[in-house]
Amino acid sequence: MKAALKCAQKALSEGEVPIGAVVVCDGKIISRGHNRRTKKQIATAHAEVEAIEKACRKLKSWRIPECEIYVTLEPCPMCMGAMLNARIKKVYFGAHEGKGVSLTDVLANANLVNHKIEVEGGVMEKECSEILSNFFSDMRIREKARRE
Repeated sequence: MKAALKCAQKALSEGEVPIGAVVVCDGKIISRGHNRRTKKQIATAHAEVEAIEKACRKLKSWRIPECEIYVTLEPCPMCMGAMLNARIKKVYFGAHEGKGVSLTDVLANANLVNHKIEVEGGVMEKECSEILSNFFSDMRIREKARRE
């Protein structure tokens, strides 16, 4: 998760929402990703999607069932769909999303019978939550100052 936090820090330095992800295979990081939605102006430019795409290219397969992913924020339904499609073995996430559809909701869907993903949440939760909270707090301060 420390490596995913470094990716989140990179996103922060680029003015993006600080979310980072790494894909691990056989105990080694094989790809990294960070949020780039603002820079690319593409709705799907999430950290998880970037890391999964790089891992698939590296392993030359869209199926990467031997891999795990670490992400600083609980994945959204789109990213969870990418993980399911890639057949990722396990997802570790830091901060809980707290709004919208949760990872648990997506995985509880009885129609998902072709692949199951193990999930472990709350990994380095304090650190992962803190970088996001600070980003949004700073953003609100900047927005308030801009309006005054």
